[in-house]
Amino acid sequence: MTRASLDKQPAEVAAMFDAVAAKYDLTNDVLALGLNRRWRTEVARAVAARPGERVLDLAAGTGTSSLPFVENGAYTVPCDFSQGMLHEGHRRNPWLPFVAGDATRLPFRDGSFDAVTISFGLRNVRDTDAALREMLRVTRPGGRLVICEFSHPVRAAFRTLYSEYLMRALPPVARRVSSAPDAYVYLAESIRAWPDQPALAARLQEAGWRQVAWRDLTGGIVALHRGRRP
Repeated sequence: MTRASLDKQPAEVAAMFDAVAAKYDLTNDVLALGLNRRWRTEVARAVAARPGERVLDLAAGTGTSSLPFVENGAYTVPCDFSQGMLHEGHRRNPWLPFVAGDATRLPFRDGSFDAVTISFGLRNVRDTDAALREMLRVTRPGGRLVICEFSHPVRAAFRTLYSEYLMRALPPVARRVSSAPDAYVYLAESIRAWPDQPALAARLQEAGWRQVAWRDLTGGIVALHRGRRP
């Protein structure tokens, strides 16, 4: 299985990411035209990890997204449900405390983390609302959540151009650089089906998060949503 269906069966999604693990970071650099590095920088600024804090990085994949928090002095736990991603991450950074976990049933105690973050992974979780509630549970009172996810460009003309890129240009490019290009057809389809910025903010509030806000990056291709645990 190299391509998941949009009903997001966990085994299918995990198998898809297992298949792309070896070249995942390289493929992302190519498909995002290098913008993913800027997005990671913005996530690190939003999380604002401090020395001595505990940060949970969900959908961490190979652990690339976790490194900025470690560099800021935070104890960082990269968590993912793809064994292929975890194995590749452990091969690259064996000192990181990788944990296998499902975002809807996290293997951590209540209030374990000062901050929880997830980048480009919430879209792949079968039950978004259950995942948002689990993130709330494992965050300490007053702790923070940062979600970085593909979203919807705010300008109509740009939105049309972006949609054309997703469905027409992305799959051929993925066939050249990815070990499992069919997975990137799923990527394009899942982005188009994902809620827009206000809709996701509403779901955070319904899950119990407070001080919910978002900021668009690259014209709304990506949005950073934030919240606090009351």
